Amino acid sequence: MKIVGEYGREDLAKVYVSMMRNDKKSLVEFAESCQPPLPFEKKWVIIVSTLFGCPVKCKMCDAGGSFYGRLTSDEILQQIDYLVGRHFPEHKIPVEKFKIQFARMGEPAFNPNVLDVLEKLPETYDAPGLIPCISTIAPAGTEKFFEKLIQIKKKFYRNGHFQLQFSIHTTDIEKRNEIIPVKKWGFEEIAEYGERFFEHGDRKITLNFACVQGYEIKPDIIRKHFHPEKFLIKLTPLNPTNNVNKNELVSFIDPYEPETASGLIESFRSYGFDTILSIGELEENNIGSNCGQFIS
Repeated sequence: MKIVGEYGREDLAKVYVSMMRNDKKSLVEFAESCQPPLPFEKKWVIIVSTLFGCPVKCKMCDAGGSFYGRLTSDEILQQIDYLVGRHFPEHKIPVEKFKIQFARMGEPAFNPNVLDVLEKLPETYDAPGLIPCISTIAPAGTEKFFEKLIQIKKKFYRNGHFQLQFSIHTTDIEKRNEIIPVKKWGFEEIAEYGERFFEHGDRKITLNFACVQGYEIKPDIIRKHFHPEKFLIKLTPLNPTNNVNKNELVSFIDPYEPETASGLIESFRSYGFDTILSIGELEENNIGSNCGQFIS
C-alpha cells in the first residue's frame, strides 16, 4: 500500500488516498476522525474501503460509477493498520470507543473478505473499546454474508460491541429504488433479519435516513415493520458530494438549522423509536471526510 495523498486536520478528521496494487484502478480512500468536544481517548473512528469503486451507484454517493473488484482481507487490514500505527504502534489501543466502519468506498456485503477481517481484528489489536460497524443497503443475493455475520457477532462482538446499520433513506419504495438503484432487501426482509441478529445487550440496529426533499419518510410505515426495542432511527442531512449536486438533490435537513428536523424526530419518537439527528462537524464537508469519494 502506497499513500499518495492526505488531507485534513489531526484534531478533527483526515482522509488518506492509497494505491493498493501499483495501478490507478486500485486507488482507495480511508479516513479517521474524532468527535469534538470528546477527547481522542474517548472516541476514535476509522472508516475503510472494501471495494475498488462501487457497483451500486447510489444517487448521493461519489464512490459509485467505476468498479474494479474487491479488496483482499490484507488490503482492508492495511488501511486499519496504517492508522493504528500512527497513534499506537504497539497495537494497544486505550480508546474508550474505537469504532471501525466498513463504509468508505464499496458496499461491504459484496466482499466476503470483510468477514475475515472481522474475525481477525480481536487477535490483531489489544482494543477493549473496539466496535466494528457494518453499514449496508442489504443487496439481494448476499444472504450468506449476513448469515455468517450473525455467527461472527455472537462469537466476538456481543454485549454492545457491534453496530449494524441499514440504509433506508425513504419509505417510498419507488423512490428508494431510484436512489439505491440495485435489487435489495425490502423492509420485511430487513426486519426479519434484524429480529434474528439482535440479542439482549446488543446495540440497537440503526435505520439510516439521508433526508432528501421529495423522498418521503413516514414513521408509521417504519413502525409497521420494525420494533423500537430492537431498531433505532438515525437522520442525517445530505453531504455536499459531487453526485448530490449533479442529481440536483436537496437536503430536507439544513445542517445549519437543526430544528428543520424537529417535526420528523418527534414523529418517530411518538412511535417509540430512539431517534438520533446526526450532524457532523461542518468543517468535515471541506475536508471531505463525511461522505463520498475524496479521490474525485
